[in-house]
Amino acid sequence: MKIDALPAERATDQMVIEAERLTLRPVEDSDAGLLEMYAGDERVARMTRSIPHPMPPGAAEAFIKAARAETRREDIWIIDGRVSERDAMLGVINLERLDRDQSEIGYWVAPAFWNTGFATEAVRALIAANPHGSKQIFAEVFQDNPVSARVLTNCGFEYLGDAEDYSIARGGKVPSWTYCLQMAK
Repeated sequence: MKIDALPAERATDQMVIEAERLTLRPVEDSDAGLLEMYAGDERVARMTRSIPHPMPPGAAEAFIKAARAETRREDIWIIDGRVSERDAMLGVINLERLDRDQSEIGYWVAPAFWNTGFATEAVRALIAANPHGSKQIFAEVFQDNPVSARVLTNCGFEYLGDAEDYSIARGGKVPSWTYCLQMAK
């Protein structure tokens, strides 16, 4: 895996992280169309806390603006598959800053790329780069999404317990599993 600094013309200070079959790169204005198409898929939205379904007009553009804001609490990367001759966007992965050198990871992959290993590769690449210098990384997945839970356990996360999280797309609380990864010292 290769980790590069961003070119000066980028509007964010995030690093670009390269893995074997994908690149994690900051969100760009040109991502709006694929963001709207993929995140607008009900199957994707229902497995996240924050994506509404249906997506309102302008939601993709608002997401891009928030992802590039200097005051953001989370860094968001596009999972870009062009290095393996795939789409410019396979999904999204984010890392939110928490207290005490901790972060929370979240991700989704477009249905066309489910069961391809891209989510696992993206999570592993982000963990290896550890751009926040986190000592612990947390994650939560809805209990009706065991594939995402398997991604986490395959990447070394340990199950902590059950909880509930609110899903905008579902309009209510959804049972979830919480995981944690202790980073190497």
